[in-house]
Amino acid sequence: MANGLPRKVIVNERGAKRLRQGHVWVYASDVLNDAGVQPGALVHVIGPKEKLLGSAIYSSSSQIKLRLLGREALRSEDELLELVRQRLAEAVSYRSKVVQSSDSCRLVFSEADRLPGLIVDRYNDVLTLQVLTQAWARPQRMQAIVEGLKRLAGAENIVERADARIRELEQLPEMESALLHGSKSGTVFSMNGVRFHYDALGGQKTGAFLDQRENYAAAARYARGEALDVCTYQGGFALHLARVCEKVTAVDISREVLEVAEQNEQLNASALKREIEWIEGNAFDLMKDYASAGKQYDTIVLDPPAFAKSKKNLESALRGYKELNLRALKMLRPGGVLVTCSCSFAVSEDDFFSVLTEAAQDAHRSVRVLEKRTQAMDHPILLGVPETYYLKCLILSIL
Repeated sequence: MANGLPRKVIVNERGAKRLRQGHVWVYASDVLNDAGVQPGALVHVIGPKEKLLGSAIYSSSSQIKLRLLGREALRSEDELLELVRQRLAEAVSYRSKVVQSSDSCRLVFSEADRLPGLIVDRYNDVLTLQVLTQAWARPQRMQAIVEGLKRLAGAENIVERADARIRELEQLPEMESALLHGSKSGTVFSMNGVRFHYDALGGQKTGAFLDQRENYAAAARYARGEALDVCTYQGGFALHLARVCEKVTAVDISREVLEVAEQNEQLNASALKREIEWIEGNAFDLMKDYASAGKQYDTIVLDPPAFAKSKKNLESALRGYKELNLRALKMLRPGGVLVTCSCSFAVSEDDFFSVLTEAAQDAHRSVRVLEKRTQAMDHPILLGVPETYYLKCLILSIL
């Protein structure tokens, strides 16, 4: 800090306009002067005509050079730490209002909770946190976050999960995921009455996707008969469907995740109508084979991983979504239900609707929209920051 105050970072008109329109990122190409600013520093953002645009955290290595914290001028590290405590309290309070039928949720969703670059998830009595930018890796700030979670969220166990790719991009030291507080990293958590295993120090993310929690419950309200869950991961949709459907087949390409899915099935055995058939296989190949064999279903769920990590992958992603949905539409009996999802931010809602419309036309099926859904409410969407709106979920009735 210069003279005890945060340094100034000067941005061009394009960067200033982006902030005025409600976004909170300034890219490296829009920064005119950041000389002498240290990695992760608190800075004042200055636009054309020396106008103060707000306070931000700085990254020396990311293309996202500045992440805005607010329009006010934070004048010291102490003010930043107090802001962090306040934002944590607001985030925890918000979840207490919107999360139901679960002991698990996303407690802090980065930009959407005005703590950009910080993710915190609760899985029952285990909390995980992940830093996506240099600022939160500073020891004093990390300590404030951990102490805040202990006080505000009653955190019994806190694990920091390390993403090697992100840490490399942010030029942060290599580290392994580690227990920061408490005595355990594994637990059993529940969503909508369905139980899941979770181990925060496991090699791969385990459990289920918290952002689909409300969509799991919605799918179960419409599901019936014989169901197929494609890209089941560790059984999130399949386990919800198996409480209401006569038969459930669940497919994933990874044997490792299917083994966890089977363990999750055992946790819920008493509530399921019958055992789930777990199949290891490529979704595209399997759907092609099933369609060729004339298989028919009453309910199909499509929840593939993100096909488009960026706009450059958009065209191939749209082809992938169309192929899966076209085959599903051909395999559904009249009156059947299709639950179809896209978690690719680069695929807009309009893109997804267009793909589904084309698939319906090619399949010669009339399709009615029952529900248009998005990510669960603990993953809030911040207006002006379209990156916070990434999950699209449509529940469709096939006529």
